[in-house]
Amino acid sequence: MSIASRSQRVLSLVFCLFAALTVSSAAQATSSNPTLDKHLSRIDFAVNGIGIFTKDVTGTNDLNANVTQHTGSTLGALITIRYTKSPYIGGEFNYTYSRYTQSFRQAGTKEFIYIVGGVQNNVSEYSLGYVMHPPHQILGASPFISVGAGTTAFRPTKGGGQSLINQARATYYYSAGLEKELTPHFGIRAQFRQAFFKAPDFGTNYLTLQKHTWTIEPGIGFVIHF
Repeated sequence: MSIASRSQRVLSLVFCLFAALTVSSAAQATSSNPTLDKHLSRIDFAVNGIGIFTKDVTGTNDLNANVTQHTGSTLGALITIRYTKSPYIGGEFNYTYSRYTQSFRQAGTKEFIYIVGGVQNNVSEYSLGYVMHPPHQILGASPFISVGAGTTAFRPTKGGGQSLINQARATYYYSAGLEKELTPHFGIRAQFRQAFFKAPDFGTNYLTLQKHTWTIEPGIGFVIHF
């Protein structure tokens, strides 16, 4: 990733945080609209750093060759916006970003086949889900559980993407974690997350395995309550 691209992503994240803090401050400053205040109080915004660990998959491609797809482990980010009406009724939107390389090898060997060095991707998940917050604390923190679905976009990079096309895969996930309030409007969140999707093939028959894989995404970060 170029320095310019990295800078743009950092600026985007800073802007999101600034917007969240601004809205939070505005919500505190006004009490002229009780209905608006009530809805704002149900919203929270969280940013987590996450690990990305993906299961290898092996299958037979369209050329009748046995191929193993290996995905490198990396770090990424998870941004979540939640609306919680009650402990057992809530919804969330998730966006994740990571960058990793998928290599393709002849099954049972360490030899690269078809694509030497693998396919480097910018990977983003966009998903919606149901979330509940059971009203029983664990170790002084509030638990939550969520499930949902969306899509994961695989975008091969210009430098290491082997000129392959972008591809999206349907994605399903669940997560569970704990949240600890440090102030009425700020806290920390730790969670375990797992996402399921079909292994990408970038529209090429020699990489098509027709196998599903999963990624585990442990994470920790902060949350802002409006």
